[in-house]
Amino acid sequence: MLEQLLEKYPQSLKVVFKNYPLTGIHKFAVKAAVSALAAGRQGKFWEFHDSLFEDYRNLNEEKVTEIVTRLELDRAQFDADRKDGALVDQVDRDYREGRQLGIRGVPTIFVNGRQQKRLSPKLLEEAIEKEIQNKR
Repeated sequence: MLEQLLEKYPQSLKVVFKNYPLTGIHKFAVKAAVSALAAGRQGKFWEFHDSLFEDYRNLNEEKVTEIVTRLELDRAQFDADRKDGALVDQVDRDYREGRQLGIRGVPTIFVNGRQQKRLSPKLLEEAIEKEIQNKR
């Protein structure tokens, strides 16, 4: 849905991704978020992210290794980046920001600072159109 909206509004829409690992639901959530950021350092954030969500109920180190191999990431660099405290800090900052905003689940989408309660493509497009009109 977001990809379609980005294609339709390439000059007006920007997607900002924030991590909000639901640790109460999944024990591997923080490690998965850090892993995606580590893959991002090799230009593969979205591919890694999407792969994680394809089988999110079965995330573990084996699944991470499988994704690293499939995406042909430099394993030594990936492992070093996963240990980088800056990535852990980023996940923590994103999570705290989400808590301050009252986020309770994922995905949560904001359009120009306003949380969208309904995530249908039509309603998101209407919210985007409204913001574009307001800027004119």
